[in-house]
Amino acid sequence: MSVRYYRRVVAVGGGVLVFFSLLLSPSVSYAMHISEGFLPVQWAVFWWLVTIPFLVAGYRALQKITKDQPEVKLLLALAAAFGFLLSALKIPSVTGSCSHPTGIGLGTILFGPSVMSIIGFLILVFQALLLAHGGLTTLGANAFAMAIAGPWTTYVIYKILKRTGKEKVAIFAAVAGGNLLTYLITSIQLAIAFPASGGGIMVSLAKFAGIFALTQIPLSISEGLLTVLVWNWINAYAAEDLEKLKPLSQNR
Repeated sequence: MSVRYYRRVVAVGGGVLVFFSLLLSPSVSYAMHISEGFLPVQWAVFWWLVTIPFLVAGYRALQKITKDQPEVKLLLALAAAFGFLLSALKIPSVTGSCSHPTGIGLGTILFGPSVMSIIGFLILVFQALLLAHGGLTTLGANAFAMAIAGPWTTYVIYKILKRTGKEKVAIFAAVAGGNLLTYLITSIQLAIAFPASGGGIMVSLAKFAGIFALTQIPLSISEGLLTVLVWNWINAYAAEDLEKLKPLSQNR
């Protein structure tokens, strides 16, 4: 890929992301993802144990891609930066978490869900350590929701809808669906950890999901549209490179 291509994509994409950040970020900072120490210890450990096998598979997939086609490293970095910036935006919620775009959909469509599991995990690590968004004890739960469940949902929706021949519609629906599923999983995680005294997990899930839906539905639509826009830029300046990447998106 040419340097000129990356300069254009980074310049235009960066401008849009800055605008998006100023538009959506509140003036007061809140905890990001599921906050540090918010989950009971047993559930924090449980989600770590569930997440680790996916991270191992993702690391292997990332190693394979960078070894077979080292020229995609810059595009991987672009996908990671896109995910980091979008997921750092924050709309406060009263659930002990926060609503925000995930930014993982673009990289999932380019490289597949396994690669994005490890990239999404690293994004969450940097946010926990540098921005105090989320935390290390809750990293397993946050990673499962945003870096595993979200990308796999995006991937499945994209592969199904792409068969219709309407790729941009497939991208929009896949990214929006992955975003919403991420927050459904987060709602489930919180509901299991904090069942309602009257009605149990299902009542708690309805409350968490209902509160998230107020901000997450418009955010998922916005992220889907923004991802289609960025896809158009990449396709306009690097159509040949996207053709080379198609086999990579099949890797798990």
